[in-house]
Amino acid sequence: MFKTVVTLLRGRAFEAEERLADRHALSLLDQQMRDAALSVDRAKKALALAIAQDKAEGRKLESTRAQIAELETRAVAALQAGREDLAEKAADNIAALEGDAQAAEKARAIFSAEIAKLERHVRDQAARLAELDRGRRVARAAEAVRVARRGRLEAAPCYQSTLSEAEATLACLRERQAEICAAETALDALDAEPRAESLNETLANAGFGPPVKPRASDVLARLKEKAGGR
Repeated sequence: MFKTVVTLLRGRAFEAEERLADRHALSLLDQQMRDAALSVDRAKKALALAIAQDKAEGRKLESTRAQIAELETRAVAALQAGREDLAEKAADNIAALEGDAQAAEKARAIFSAEIAKLERHVRDQAARLAELDRGRRVARAAEAVRVARRGRLEAAPCYQSTLSEAEATLACLRERQAEICAAETALDALDAEPRAESLNETLANAGFGPPVKPRASDVLARLKEKAGGR
């Protein structure tokens, strides 16, 4: 008997919850859309900041390239004047700057690809939000007409709501699991990359294969070749 009473109470509580959700569905939708609009706005601001930072990195890269060109010109002139000591110093600086430029170019390529993904995501979210807003206006108009005709709100439980919520929850869970898996794969790749690069550099310095990073000796040889050709 006690079990029957508890079950009955739970059933009535569920029915009351369903009726409450149905009566306030439009208010719930309004708040959900306000939250979604805020999220989209934040995403747009974050994207704008990322684009601005990428452009700043581009300007720094151009400045580095200009410094390299100027140093090369001056180093060649120093070699032609017999000041190899100055040319060696310039070669050291040029090698360091070229290494920075290579790293910046690689980083910008990755960053640009991520920005492109974010732009597509923000456009998609904005389009979905606009479609929801149109649907909300239609639903509000339909509700106003129904109230005007009947003079009161009727309880009309939607028997598919529980299934829809379960499907939405499952979709979110699968998406989250995919994101976690992708993040773990990316972290593994990031952890492995420095070790591979370090080994490649060690082998290159030992004379096995081409150099991984610009070397001052190579830059000096290039400058001597330019100086001799003039």
